[in-house]
Amino acid sequence: MNDLGRLEDLPADYVAELRALNLVPLWPSLRGVLPPNTPTRQTQATHWPYKTIKPLLLKAGELTPIEKAERRVLVLANPGHTLEKMQASAAMYLGMQLLMPGEWAPSHRHTPNAVRMVVEGEGAWTTVDGERCPMSRGDLILTPTGLWHEHGHDGSEPVIWLDVLDLPLAYYLEVSYHLNGARQDTKPGQGDRAYARAGVVPTPVFGRSGKRYPMLRYPWADAKAALESLAADRPDVDAVQVTYVNPETGEDVENILGFHAMMLRPGQTLQLPARSPAAVYHVIEGAARVATEAQGFDLVAADTCCIPGYTATTLTNASASAAAFLFIADESPLHRKLGVYEVRPDNQPHMP
Repeated sequence: MNDLGRLEDLPADYVAELRALNLVPLWPSLRGVLPPNTPTRQTQATHWPYKTIKPLLLKAGELTPIEKAERRVLVLANPGHTLEKMQASAAMYLGMQLLMPGEWAPSHRHTPNAVRMVVEGEGAWTTVDGERCPMSRGDLILTPTGLWHEHGHDGSEPVIWLDVLDLPLAYYLEVSYHLNGARQDTKPGQGDRAYARAGVVPTPVFGRSGKRYPMLRYPWADAKAALESLAADRPDVDAVQVTYVNPETGEDVENILGFHAMMLRPGQTLQLPARSPAAVYHVIEGAARVATEAQGFDLVAADTCCIPGYTATTLTNASASAAAFLFIADESPLHRKLGVYEVRPDNQPHMP
């Protein structure tokens, strides 16, 4: 099984005849697409320090008006996928987006799902499907597939957020496109108010939303409070983490990528087993080291890094006196739907 024939072992005229008929012999490439034990991964562990991104993003604000850019973004591209593909992992796209005071990024909708994790600034808002969502640091705002959304800024300082999309998957499936639309009228009601407390939701007889995405804005104040309460209530739990979910179904907020918030206690080191999905770590507050067996990154507030799948990871709070808070995006919902989700506590293969 391991001693497979090579393409160069075949006669050149035979290979030419196959290619002329759009045929390819599998056996010379079999171990490339089905390697033993661990998949081949193009995703590389990569760190994007915010201190290097921000001045270049502000420069982009000077060089390109929003009318010409529509969305003023610097893509966080993983070199393992080549910069031209503009992807952070197999299924995740990352971008840092800038909105200057008084600007409006026009309404559009697209097939890829997106979320916005607000990095800094006040006074901006995103309107999604008619719901106006204020943007404050650490807030998570959804712009799911097919929903109209636009961004505006009524404040006085630049606002920057991290975009996370499943664009690479949509592009690979040849279903990626967008439509432009008119400015939206704002509807009454905000999902983050209706679903502000865990464990209780509006009773259907009084008018549950009926929406596929009943909650579009997840305020950081609520997520942080949930983490702090969990940490205080469960000192025996090492991984203090919450998952952003649909409050009516309990399922992941979007159907392809998963989103989480994590708290590292002061001085804590957390060992995470190798899992099949790639993961993105973004520091909301504090500082942390994200390390694999091969390399490590020291992240401060607003820094972002990506770790490939099937890679055991160690997270260490850089402070002995203050907690660190991280936003995590991963491909776990997609892997579960495909039946390939896998955890390897001992770093050994385990078929799902």
